[in-house]
Amino acid sequence: MLLIGAHMSIAEGFFNSLYFGKEVGCTTIQIFTKSANQWKAKELTDEDIEKFKQAQKDTGISPVVGHDSYLINTGTSDKELLQKSRETLLLELTRSEKLGLPYLVMHPGSNPDEKVGIKKIAESLSWVHSKSKNFKVKICLETTAGQGSSIGYKFEQIAQIIDLTEENQRVGVCYDTAHTFEAGYDIRNKKVYEATFKLFDKVIGLNRLKAFHINDSKKDFGTRVDRHEHIGKGFIGLEAFKLILNDKRFEKIPKILETPKEDDWDKKNLATLRSLYKG
Repeated sequence: MLLIGAHMSIAEGFFNSLYFGKEVGCTTIQIFTKSANQWKAKELTDEDIEKFKQAQKDTGISPVVGHDSYLINTGTSDKELLQKSRETLLLELTRSEKLGLPYLVMHPGSNPDEKVGIKKIAESLSWVHSKSKNFKVKICLETTAGQGSSIGYKFEQIAQIIDLTEENQRVGVCYDTAHTFEAGYDIRNKKVYEATFKLFDKVIGLNRLKAFHINDSKKDFGTRVDRHEHIGKGFIGLEAFKLILNDKRFEKIPKILETPKEDDWDKKNLATLRSLYKG
């Protein structure tokens, strides 16, 4: 089965995100575990969990990937923000565990000093791991575009974070096609595609790759500006997505759209992805 889907809203309840996903043709989805633009979270009740698990059975959508709040910055040198970020990440990991999500995707964080930022992120992950013993859910570090002082736009940065993290068998990676392209990793044809994933394997390890964010890019190669575009409408083009979708190594890895939502575009983008699949 082709594991493709999109990020779905939880505004009308966690369980409805699955039914919305089914409506547009998803076989996998991504959700926020709480409001992405607020620190506080509405309590996750037993009823919420029960309804969500029932909706998963009804729709057959699996896996469901979690994504953490945009407010979290585990790489910051600001002590107050760092502690708040760690506690919120732990809260989101706990919610993911209760919902039975296998992965929680997070943006690594930002710091003008790369070395300091990497160390803080690894310390934050180690802290969260120490507070969540026996959890099955894994944190997945998302590759970034490198906008501003964000960390995670080089494969080496992700690898360093993983190496410095305690219990790092609990850490995976989410490969965002737009971000990595904007950061300077090309996948537009077979030759550069193979070279990029060979490098990923050498530096990080393909065994760490747990999810894809499937996005075209509004910005050109290597610009380090984070802007998503509809599939085939941006600078990446269709060939790259065709290569990912038909790569046997990635068959069981969820591939999730984070493209603009207007005018039924989830359906259109999913249809485009299906048309590229040869299986």
